[in-house]
Amino acid sequence: MTEMLAEDIRRLEEQERLLRFSRFSPDDAWALGSRIREMAMARVASVAIDISLRDRTLFHCALPGTTTDNVEWIRRKRNTVLRLWSASYLVGRKLALSGRDQVEARNLSYADFSVHGGSVPLFVADLGCVGAVTVSGVPERIDHAIVVDGLADFLGIDLGEARLPE
Repeated sequence: MTEMLAEDIRRLEEQERLLRFSRFSPDDAWALGSRIREMAMARVASVAIDISLRDRTLFHCALPGTTTDNVEWIRRKRNTVLRLWSASYLVGRKLALSGRDQVEARNLSYADFSVHGGSVPLFVADLGCVGAVTVSGVPERIDHAIVVDGLADFLGIDLGEARLPE
């Protein structure tokens, strides 16, 4: 189990290194969100998709089969990314490896933060983390994969060994 967590962490950290923008605009958010929506529909994944900057939502879509709970999960996962500048799944994997929970280790309340997979930082060159791309509705590893696959496709990046096995 420890080796699997360590390998996941290595791959997730490499994803964050690779998936970076030189610039990001509202038009990019619409195009990226639409691409993620198409990819989720092809997977028959009932998910809600959100792309937000720190101060505003640029794209939000709820596919059939989602509920208002998905919006709440998005909010909590996004809060984790915006606070720690790291993918919610990476934070969760690191906590699992350490044996500590989110409150004890990072003072992240369960009401406002989630370390489940599905939210990935929007890194822009020279700016750092400007927002988050978040998906909710399927198991956390798949939520994360949908976001990462959409980002990689949009950026034209082959993740290779950085891809997580599902």
